[in-house]
Amino acid sequence: MIDPTPAPGFSQPFTLGPAALAEHLAKGGATVFPTDTLPALGSQPHAAAQIWRLKQRPEGKPLILMGADAEPLFAALHQPLQSAWLEMAGRCWPGAVTLVLPASGPIVEALQPSAPKQGISLGLRIPACASALDLLRRTGPLATTSANRSGEAPCRTPSEVAAVFSGLPILAPLPWPSMAGQASTVLRWLPGGGWEVLRRGAVVPINGAP
Repeated sequence: MIDPTPAPGFSQPFTLGPAALAEHLAKGGATVFPTDTLPALGSQPHAAAQIWRLKQRPEGKPLILMGADAEPLFAALHQPLQSAWLEMAGRCWPGAVTLVLPASGPIVEALQPSAPKQGISLGLRIPACASALDLLRRTGPLATTSANRSGEAPCRTPSEVAAVFSGLPILAPLPWPSMAGQASTVLRWLPGGGWEVLRRGAVVPINGAP
């Protein structure tokens, strides 16, 4: 595993190709990679604790699970699937929409260690970004969040990532594909059924959500 400890004075992007980066992640490392919205800071779910350390924020802030295919994302919920979830995922993925759904089991516990044992949920997303999808197919679903220090603006370019997370490997090749520069829209499934818009982001309001 590559040591993500910042190297003093180092601000040039440190890049790895998708195969090498997938190996780094499999060994428990972290990375930043482009998506269709903003760059994502990610790791394997079992190694997610380092993300809070890198962001310098408490574990109470949840992470989302990002993947290349819907099946492993839904499997991570450990919940009976509802047709409305599948329908919304089919309409929105790949794309800039995060679906927050009821969840239980080891992955949601790893991504939300401070959450209560009952009534917890997990955000899921498939990004519309070819380079991100290539990496995610190699790694399986990753624990992700925006690439920034807590309370600061999200990084938008490889050079900004290098300045904040110096020495952390990022996905090659450069330049990265263009991104919306705005966070994803977040829809939460309500306990009684139906969708609630938690954040109006890169996607305009969706039919079926208020």
